[in-house]
Amino acid sequence: MQNRITGLFDIKYPIIQAGMVWCSGWRLASAVSNAGGLGLIGAGSMSADVLREHIQKCKAATDKPFGVNLPLLYAHIDQYIKIILEEKVKIVFTSAGNPGTYTAKLREAGIIVVHVVSSTKFALKAQQAGVNAIVAEGFEAGGHNGRDETTTMCLIPAVSDAIRIPVIAAGGIGSGRAMAAAFALGAEGVQIGSAFAVSEESSAHEIFKQRVVDSVEGETILTLKQLTPVRLIKNAFYEQVQQAETNCASADELKNILNKGRSKKGIFEGDLNEGELEIGQVSAQLKEIKPAGTIVKDIWEEFERVRKSI
Repeated sequence: MQNRITGLFDIKYPIIQAGMVWCSGWRLASAVSNAGGLGLIGAGSMSADVLREHIQKCKAATDKPFGVNLPLLYAHIDQYIKIILEEKVKIVFTSAGNPGTYTAKLREAGIIVVHVVSSTKFALKAQQAGVNAIVAEGFEAGGHNGRDETTTMCLIPAVSDAIRIPVIAAGGIGSGRAMAAAFALGAEGVQIGSAFAVSEESSAHEIFKQRVVDSVEGETILTLKQLTPVRLIKNAFYEQVQQAETNCASADELKNILNKGRSKKGIFEGDLNEGELEIGQVSAQLKEIKPAGTIVKDIWEEFERVRKSI
């Protein structure tokens, strides 16, 4: 397929692997890129030196385009930007912050910039900031999320109608059928997290991956809306957060609960009780742990079948 997204990134399939904390290292990113999609290294759980190492290893593992996902909320963001420029990364997906702060600097270096949003309002602001494309992420998505709880089916057509640049759909997409639906709503690409979070190449703990594929409908929930909303699997950690919110805990008290490395504990170390098990609603549809390349192939082939049948 050739469209504005495949042309922008010089990729075969308009399938982007999300840059997820504790999951998206160089192995996963290179595997997705080698399969014809766009792999992203998730800088959110990396120190600056570790990010450089993963970029260099990804370069060695693939000659295809790949990028870095960069949350803008981190205190040492300038260090990450410096490394991205020094390593000549060609594609950067930004999230969780103001795209106006760094987009111009990245674009001046010849970098393609994409920003993740959860509303039409922020999509318009990102377009004004000069990004090349938008990821519009519905509240079905795992990890950090929008407060408005706008679903993907409502968000994608609204954003597509409002902006001129290409839209990449995210949130609740883990199959070719869902990809076809996103394209019908106006998207020109999809960003997929949960399915790749449980791939063989994901750096998440095997216990976490198995818990995800064992999950059923209704086991994830959006919580922590006082801070940054996050979707996760219900467990003892979630119950602790729920109790704190019921007791009208302050934002500082909730931060204290989170400041124990909860996402690392759950996703990377496999602590199913005390860890933060970030994953999307689509987890209930994921039934096995597969190679990332197989995931790309299966999604694309199903997308083509559904598109032809429609």
